[in-house]
Amino acid sequence: MMQFSHRSLSTVQGLQQYKLMGSGKDGFDPFPDWSVYGLLQIWDNDKYANTFFAKSDLIKLCLKKSSESWTLYLKNIKSHGEWNGKNPFEKSDFVDSNNPYIAVITRATIRRKHFFKFWRYVPTSQQPLAKNKGLIYTKGIGEVPFLQMATFSLWRDMESLMDFAYNSEEHKIAIQKTRKLDWYREELFSRFQPYKSVGTWNGKNPLPL
Repeated sequence: MMQFSHRSLSTVQGLQQYKLMGSGKDGFDPFPDWSVYGLLQIWDNDKYANTFFAKSDLIKLCLKKSSESWTLYLKNIKSHGEWNGKNPFEKSDFVDSNNPYIAVITRATIRRKHFFKFWRYVPTSQQPLAKNKGLIYTKGIGEVPFLQMATFSLWRDMESLMDFAYNSEEHKIAIQKTRKLDWYREELFSRFQPYKSVGTWNGKNPLPL
């Protein structure tokens, strides 16, 4: 499915860009979780996206082969850095001030010379996540195992995200190491506002919007 989906996705009307990604085991383990896959898409508008999810033969085949599926619609709030040489996310002009939920995508290409140092520290840097009650969901994802990694996380509010990013000692040390050791050849950080959630994960809709 990962290999042969490109032909179908490359001709979808209204689809600007897409990324097919595998995932890592729980705890941001770099070894693959063969049961979970992600499809990140950037659309011209909701109409094209809704048509794709309702009528696409590819989606129908994916659902047939899956025990569970969850689709989250997102508006970009802020994005900096690059993904394959450019920033793919365009800031939305229509963010709902009454919607507190925050989704985050981080993505990086790890320098080969820092490969082992980076992955040795990842479990430590992610320990505060388990203590943060504002975290709804998180998963390590990526295009190329071990070298091109990304994370997706969903939060109840900005305060919970900021608490993890700037108040946890383990994560602050990770940021310091990133700057000092120059771990990444390329990196990107993006925040989004989720505004529609369809399907289930672990038996329920994580964010019933």
